[in-house]
This record gives sequence, C-alpha cells and structure tokens, in this order.
Amino acid sequence: MKNLLTTILILTWLACSSAYAESKPNIIVILVDDMGFSDLGCYGSEIDTPNLDQLAGNGLRYANFYNTSRCCPTRASLLTGLYSHQAGVGAMMEKTDKPGYLGHLNRNCVTLAEALKPAGYKTLMTGKWHVGDGDGMKPVDRGFDHYWGVLHGGGLYFKETMKLKPERKFYENAKQIEPPDDLYVTDDFTDQAIGFIDQSVKESKKPFFLYLAHIAPHWPLQAKPKDIEKYKGRYDVGWDVVREKRFDKQKQLGVIPANTVLSPRDPAAKAWSEMSEEKRKDLAHRMEIYAAQIDCIDQNVGKLIAKLRALGQLDNTLILFMSDNGCSAEGGPGGFDRGEKDAQIGTGLSYSSGGLEWANVSDTPYRNFKMFTHEGGIASPFIAHWPAGITSKGEIRKTVGHVIDVMPTLLDAGGAEYPKQVDSKEIKPYEGISLIPSFKSDTATSERVLYWEHYGKKAVRSGYWKAVSGEKNRWNLYHLKDDPSELNDLADKEPAKLEEFKELWQAWAKRCDVLK
Repeated sequence: MKNLLTTILILTWLACSSAYAESKPNIIVILVDDMGFSDLGCYGSEIDTPNLDQLAGNGLRYANFYNTSRCCPTRASLLTGLYSHQAGVGAMMEKTDKPGYLGHLNRNCVTLAEALKPAGYKTLMTGKWHVGDGDGMKPVDRGFDHYWGVLHGGGLYFKETMKLKPERKFYENAKQIEPPDDLYVTDDFTDQAIGFIDQSVKESKKPFFLYLAHIAPHWPLQAKPKDIEKYKGRYDVGWDVVREKRFDKQKQLGVIPANTVLSPRDPAAKAWSEMSEEKRKDLAHRMEIYAAQIDCIDQNVGKLIAKLRALGQLDNTLILFMSDNGCSAEGGPGGFDRGEKDAQIGTGLSYSSGGLEWANVSDTPYRNFKMFTHEGGIASPFIAHWPAGITSKGEIRKTVGHVIDVMPTLLDAGGAEYPKQVDSKEIKPYEGISLIPSFKSDTATSERVLYWEHYGKKAVRSGYWKAVSGEKNRWNLYHLKDDPSELNDLADKEPAKLEEFKELWQAWAKRCDVLK
C-alpha cells in the first residue's frame, strides 16, 4: 500500500511538472521607435489603433512606465535588465574605451534570449537591433535562434530609400541579404516574425520568445498611400486643438492623474493660427503621414494576434508593448527635408520629419521630447496582455515601471534563472523588478529609486520626487503627485531634498560606469 501511494505521488508530481512545462507562456515584446506617450487611442490619441486598444482593454495599461530617452540605451536596458551604461551602451553605437560607452553590449550582461533559452524557449527576433554590429555582437551571437532585420538605426521604410541610406543593411541571422523589392519595413518585420512563430509552433514543442523591434514611427515620414489617405484632413485643425483634445481624452480614460495640468505649448512652437495657409497644409500632411505609420503598426499587431489565435497560442502568450523614447522633435519647428529634390513627402525618396510642434502633441501632456529626461522624453505607453496570466481586464496600473523591469518580469513568467557567470565572465545582477505582482493589483513602488543619463541629461526619481538636470548642469526638482507635468520647480524651496538627490545620482553614476 505504501509503495502504491508513493507511486501515485510520483506520477502526480510528474504530471504536474509536465503540465507546468507545457503551460510556460510564449512571450512577445514589441518595441516601437520614437512614439510619444499619447499616440495610441487607449492613451488619448485620435489615431486609429483598434488592435492595441483591444490588447489594453483585455489586459493592462501602465501610467508610469519609463524608457531611457533614446533608442540604443533603451534597447540595451530592455535586453539586459541593467542600466544601459552597465551593459556598455550609455550613449549610442560610437565606440570608446570607456566601459559605460563601448557602443555595443558587453559580455558582463546577458540578453533576454540568453536568459530564456536555457529555460526551454525558442528565441526569435525581427527588426532593429542597434546595440552592436561587429563580430560576436549580432542577435544570433547573443542568444537568438533566428533573426531578420537591420543592425543599425532605422531610417527607411521602402527599399528605394536605400539609395539615400546605402549604409543600412538587412540581415538574416548573421548573413547580409537583399530585402524584397516590395519592402515596407513595418509589414516585413511582422511577416518575418509570423513566419518564425508559425515554424516554431509547428516544428517545436518549445514555447517561443519573440522580440519585435519596429523602426516605426521614427522619421523619415514614409507610409503607404492608402494609409496616408485615411488621415486626409484630420489634422487641418492644427496642433493646438489636437493637443487639447488628447489631453481631455487622457483625463477621461484615466491614464493621467485628475490634477494634471497640460504643459504649455513648447516655447519654440508657434500657435497654429500664426502659420500661413501654405505652411498649415504642409504641416498637417506631415502629421497625416506620421499617423499612417502608427496605424500600420496597429494593423500588424492585428495580423500577429490573428496568427496567434489561429495557432491556438493567444491565451497563453504574454505580450508587452512599449516605446523606446518620447516623440522626436529633430528638425525643430516645421521638421526637416533631406530627401531627393522634389520627391513627394511620404514616399521612399523623400526624407522628412514631423517637426517639434507635432512631437509636442505626441508627448501630451508632458514637456520636452526624445533625448530629454523630463517626462516627455522618458514616459512610455506600456501594455501587458496575457489572458492566461492576467485576470484584470482594461485596468490602469499606477505602478512605477522601467525597461530594466522587462528582464526580471520575463524570467518570472518563463520560470528562467538569471546566471551569475557565463563562459567565466561575471554577469552583473539585474537592476529591475518583476512586474508580475502588478498584473494582479497595483504594487507599492514608493521607495523605488530610478536613474537616467544620456549625453549629460540626468534624472532621479524616488517616490513622487524627481530631480532633472539638462543644460549647464542645473538641477530642477519636482513633486510628481502634485505636479505630474513638471511645471513647478521646487529646487529653491527644497534645497536639502535636491542635494540628497544629487548625491544619489553621483553614487549611482560611480557604480554604473556613467560619464567616466
């Protein structure tokens, strides 16, 4: 009888273990490029994003999630769970001999793929890598089984744009390839991802991890004609009206606190009423194209969801969606034009940006833009969708999160262990926290301290207090509960608090190889 009971217990344990192994979720991380906090419908926008809105409606939206303010550092932090300087990518891909600014991921970190693969995951990536391009630095060198995309920054959507940007190269795994003639990069990244998923599910019993890193909606403004046509006339009312409408919708949705004050129009931006009729036509059309690029992202999210549903994988797939920084104001007021002379804006031989004024709209209700450490540069929409793991539907989380949290969250979800050493190289402990507890309810993060630095722009957040330093090393101090838009500088009123934050930042900088 005792032996029979023991046998039953062992078989039960094996069955449970097998069920657990089979129940490991698939994981998809979708990163978009240069999209502002308010650019999705579920975060206040008038842009049509029904598929992402549906993910938010069946999952969670986070109101206090942060990136690092720029593309390369955000990718480094997301992939490793470290502050980007610790991973060697404190700036961009320029190479230096400073450990925090190598221009590529160092070997004292592990990527999400390297951490999840030992836990039984098939590891897949499509899109923009931007954290190293030399020998041993490509995605397939850092844990990914399959890769298709560009190693450098984006800068193109159509194949003909390669005439303007010949340095942009496409890769399949480690081999340089010629992209298809009918390339539209947002579609192709997704189609390749869907192919990887289809193959993985049909040929392997392993769960998969997919990192889908879009170029969109980063400049240049290039979109398919049918997508642009959809937005014709939508922005003729101008940036002042659109910004006010987004702000009102954000309050109705609850993605910003009720006491939030809309930051003033950026000082470099004129009122829409002051623009000439010809200029208004040009500027409204730029925003139509930008909206079309985001619309296309959403269409492709819809394709991805449809594929997961068809494969019976949607319910147990954790999907995380975020942006790498705030919207870009590069080109200043009115934007830039760097394409072929007389090329129609939006086409593959044009090379234009949307301009500072529309970026100010995208980052509603906040100040500043990409590359700044005010909220407009670092606040990101963040959506978590996982029917099998998130029972709350359509709720908004005020939990403070950061891209360094993606690593511990995925380790937690996937039952993976974080290594202390790989190939005799010591691996730095990750800096983030798992967001899995916040999937159930808001988690207390009042004691949490977060840090930023990018080309001398600095910030520290602890609880509701935040210190920011930009030009000339002057520090400002804000209390985000009372002043979410950072309009009331308390530096002179709270000198002791500011000094405390400056000391915190200096200690962090020393520990994390910042500015050495």
